[in-house]
Amino acid sequence: MELRPYQQAAKQATFDEWSAGRQRTLLVLPTGTGKTIVFSKIIEDCVRNGDRCLILAHRGELLDQAADKMSQATGLGCAVEKAEQTCLGEWERIVVGSVQSIMRPQRLEKFKSDYFNTIVVDEAHHALSDTYQRVLAHFSNANVLGVTATPDRGDRQNLGKFFDSIAYEYSLPEAIRDGFLSQIQAMTIPLELDISQVVTQSGDFQLAGLGTALDPYLDQIAKEIAQRCKSRKIVVFLPLIETGKKLQHRLEQNGLRAVEVNGKSKERAEKLADFDAGKYDVLCNAMLLTEGWDCPTVDTIVVLRPTKIRSLYCQMVGRGTRIHPDKDHLLLLDFLWHTDRHELCRPAHLVCESDDIAAKMTADMAEMPGMTTDLEAAEQRAEGEVIAEREEALAKKLAELRRKKAKLVDPLQYEMSIGAEDLVDYRPAFGWEMDPASDTQITALEKSGVSTAGDMTKGLVSKLLDRVQKRQAVGLTTPKQIRFLEGKGFLHVGKWQQDQASSMIARISANKWRVPASIEPENYEPE
Repeated sequence: MELRPYQQAAKQATFDEWSAGRQRTLLVLPTGTGKTIVFSKIIEDCVRNGDRCLILAHRGELLDQAADKMSQATGLGCAVEKAEQTCLGEWERIVVGSVQSIMRPQRLEKFKSDYFNTIVVDEAHHALSDTYQRVLAHFSNANVLGVTATPDRGDRQNLGKFFDSIAYEYSLPEAIRDGFLSQIQAMTIPLELDISQVVTQSGDFQLAGLGTALDPYLDQIAKEIAQRCKSRKIVVFLPLIETGKKLQHRLEQNGLRAVEVNGKSKERAEKLADFDAGKYDVLCNAMLLTEGWDCPTVDTIVVLRPTKIRSLYCQMVGRGTRIHPDKDHLLLLDFLWHTDRHELCRPAHLVCESDDIAAKMTADMAEMPGMTTDLEAAEQRAEGEVIAEREEALAKKLAELRRKKAKLVDPLQYEMSIGAEDLVDYRPAFGWEMDPASDTQITALEKSGVSTAGDMTKGLVSKLLDRVQKRQAVGLTTPKQIRFLEGKGFLHVGKWQQDQASSMIARISANKWRVPASIEPENYEPE
């Protein structure tokens, strides 16, 4: 099986991290981009090198899916460590294991601590739980790969308590632009659902409280879905099984063929197959289908389980992002959740890293109820508005920095000049990133022309050095050129080419280090 370019890059980056001594690393790949294929090919190479590998999961369906994809992608078989089945004595060098089974002390003790050389944790956020930690601690010398969908800043900081780095990250917008995932259009529904009284439990909204809060709105919700989603294939996520059954009944009353599935459904496999075959219009579920279920023909997602956890929100929406010849986009219905809290995940959080841009994008969409909005286009508009607001707020500070007779450019000025929003918003996530910058890093950054005054973390300096090197490779302006020309009043010199900056500096030099009278720096655009 030939890997896509980003999959090959993710595979190589993983081995690079392990070779560099970062034993526990992450791959961030959106739902639907083939993360199981990627770690299958990584394991294939590990097996070629003589390693014994473990794939950890917490549900039987995920174990079966991993074994099937491993066979399809590599032709390699898997032993099983689950319930009465054991891998001990089997000749296969790949094991799919149930964490609930392996973590039991009497079972774990049967394995030598060096039995596995490589461990893969799909849905990496589970790696932080006590059950996973017990297994990972036992095989403490193994290389560990965690795979997850797009995490938010809080998730990154939590994952950073165990993992050492992110080896590779492929974003949802990149996957959509590259044609590997479906375009997403969001529609804001002008129906306010009041969840302001729902309490928080374990970092998210309490499920029982959400179910109670939703009940008064189910009739209106069903009517909105029936009105706006005719002839579409719809998956609805709800907080409780009872809420799902109630909505199923309301949807049927509005003329839709609806079915409800949950973890206790005896005919679950049959119902899912019937939905896939087109016998139903709507599939209601109480968080059953967030992991390990694929149906590429799904073209509408309704999230009636509000959450603060971005990775969970991405998993829900991800059930509809796979491409299929019969659909040209995914429709995401977004109800107006009324809450006093601001952590609620909305469609904007699928494509925005910055909280400011997500908030602006959400506000813009709320002003257009009932209209579909392309998420990528909306994100670009919101980003432009936020950047303009930021630049205005920072104008005075940057003006002061430009007037300084410093030999080096201030990091903030450099980041704003090159339009590096990711650096402006940067927060360290992993332990090593939070450490003070090393002397070697400080020397290298100052040599490149960027000031290291103040407290500089190892993570930020690493990202700045990486950006300087990448810009140099494609001929963009150096930090020293930025400092000099912006000190003369030119704007956004970071977006110029090196030769354009050199030409302007030469003209200023020939004019006794004054800007020629024919040039207005604040309005100047290089050819």
